[in-house]
Amino acid sequence: MKKAYLIVIFLLIATGANIYAEAPLTDVTQDTAQVNLLIKQGYNSRLTDYQQTIKKGKSALDMAQKLNYLNGIAEAYRIMGIGEYYASHEEKAISNYLYALNYFKSANNLFGQAKVYNNIGNLYLFSDYDKALEYIQKGLKTAQKLSDDRMIANAYINMGNIYNLKKNFTQALIYYTKSQELFKKLNDPVNLILCSENFGLVYYELKDYDKAEHFLLKSNKDAVTMDLNTTVCSVDLALASLYIDKKNFNEAQKYLDEAKAYAEAIDDDKAKADVNYTSYLLQLNKKNYQAALLSLHSIYTRDSTIAKSNLSSSLNLLKEQHDQQEKQHESDLIIERQKNDRVKFWWAVSGFGLLSVVVILLVNNVQRKAKTNASLKDLNTEISKQKDNLDRINHHLEEIIDERTRDLQIKNKKLSEYSSYLSHQIRGPIATLKGLMNLEKEGLVDEKECISMMNKCVSDIDDKIIDMTEVLHNPKRTSFES
Repeated sequence: MKKAYLIVIFLLIATGANIYAEAPLTDVTQDTAQVNLLIKQGYNSRLTDYQQTIKKGKSALDMAQKLNYLNGIAEAYRIMGIGEYYASHEEKAISNYLYALNYFKSANNLFGQAKVYNNIGNLYLFSDYDKALEYIQKGLKTAQKLSDDRMIANAYINMGNIYNLKKNFTQALIYYTKSQELFKKLNDPVNLILCSENFGLVYYELKDYDKAEHFLLKSNKDAVTMDLNTTVCSVDLALASLYIDKKNFNEAQKYLDEAKAYAEAIDDDKAKADVNYTSYLLQLNKKNYQAALLSLHSIYTRDSTIAKSNLSSSLNLLKEQHDQQEKQHESDLIIERQKNDRVKFWWAVSGFGLLSVVVILLVNNVQRKAKTNASLKDLNTEISKQKDNLDRINHHLEEIIDERTRDLQIKNKKLSEYSSYLSHQIRGPIATLKGLMNLEKEGLVDEKECISMMNKCVSDIDDKIIDMTEVLHNPKRTSFES
């Protein structure tokens, strides 16, 4: 009996020491204002310098982790996700957003969760409209529950973007108008600029060029004033497209050159690709086919179709991987919780008699172990299912990559045929033109006859160029032969 009592006392002392050793050494009196300041600075620089946004987010994360400041850790991850989003690093963005969401859940911060849902929805905007709408509506419901006008306005503007992309322009204008009213109430100049840009884009799609031009020029001027480089670049591209449609090629070239400069300044690959595509459209409309061909060649080096089709799959894959890690994390937490519960139990019953303590402890341990084993078994089953899902997704991705590779090979073949055709078919009429010019100089051919033959050569060249352009833009034609 005495030995058993001594064993219990030893265990109590040991577990007490573990509690002391494992207790966090966080100094709760440390000021978190610096963390919040870094987060605010990072967010404010998102439209000007996304690299600065990422940098500020990392600094805030390091400081928040040292302070064990959960909301600061969560918001730092969210800011890093926003920076990666503007850098077009979708996989890094979703990873940071999911970490932010988990920390906000740990802190029971509904406001933070709503913001992250809105961010994730915005990330899916160009790959999966239904998924984007699902996450943004989650954020909107929470924002409405909290009566937070700023978050509601952000959700409205994102929903307007979704309906704009879905070509439901009436619904898009309704949500843009709602968001504009709230941002006016909040006196938010940055988001009011984005509202003007969105109105311009909708009216451009509706072919109401006068209204589109009004809103786009206003947003461009205001964005330049506030040094919103990313916004200036996107508005410049929209204005260039508008002026191409209006056949005002000088204005189109002006805004295209400005967009190119901003794209280079912010080092945004997606913006650079959009500049190349708009340049191609401009040269094509100006019937400057050689310059259009150069732009087309640079566009083919970045197959936007592949990027778009793979984006949703990549995001879903990362989501599945993160969910699997969370399941494993829950399993670890259950084990840790069991350990902590056992420690608390020992301290709670230490005043009771030796025999009662030992009996209750054994019974409690057996019950908890059984529940834990059952929970772990369920979690292991779920993890196995997640692994099977990941295997299927990986297989699907491989099929997509093979299909896109074949598509690129076909496109490269067509470009090769174009080059060969250009070399063989255009050179002949040009050589004839040169010969006729030499004959005319030497007076060996009648001037009227020479002009007639030269007109025929020029017509022949023009027909071949038109035919080449038609082949490049007509997917039904796979050859340059008539």
